[in-house]
Amino acid sequence: MLKDFKPVLNILLRFIVIYLVLLFAYQFYLNVSKAGGLDPFSRIIADQVASIQKALGFPTLLYDDIKNEQVWFYVKKNYVTRMVEGCNAISVMILFMAFVFAFYKGLKTFIYALAGIVMLYIMNLLRIVGLNIVMSDYEEYGKMFHDFIFPAVIYGTVVVLWLVWIKFFALKNENS
Repeated sequence: MLKDFKPVLNILLRFIVIYLVLLFAYQFYLNVSKAGGLDPFSRIIADQVASIQKALGFPTLLYDDIKNEQVWFYVKKNYVTRMVEGCNAISVMILFMAFVFAFYKGLKTFIYALAGIVMLYIMNLLRIVGLNIVMSDYEEYGKMFHDFIFPAVIYGTVVVLWLVWIKFFALKNENS
């Protein structure tokens, strides 16, 4: 009976191992960079968000709060949001990669994972820009967008990428 579940158990085991390895590596990175305030990757994202917002006509300055490990977005003469480590979407990217690599299919796994990470990175930038614009111009909708709309966008992107991976790559017959 256990033989029937062996493929599923192998996929599940690969997912768990890959997820835990990536999660511990990320935690190590956070621990190493803790003294400098917001981690460098999150700071890069904050800088890119500020650049995008400036290009869209939303003058933006960043203020470091090293003690609290965050960066504040100052948009249109107001502090609208703050960037913390959880805003960088790395945890979402780790989850995405663990799933894709659980269904390993050689070189195309690496190519798809890289393309997916790039897409998630761009979606995350746009998510933060969108949130800052909402908080700047339509603050009354801020909580709804932060708690529901934008998480649905980023997690919805992950689900779509997973479905594409499974349907067109992972479970596709290699001989057809």
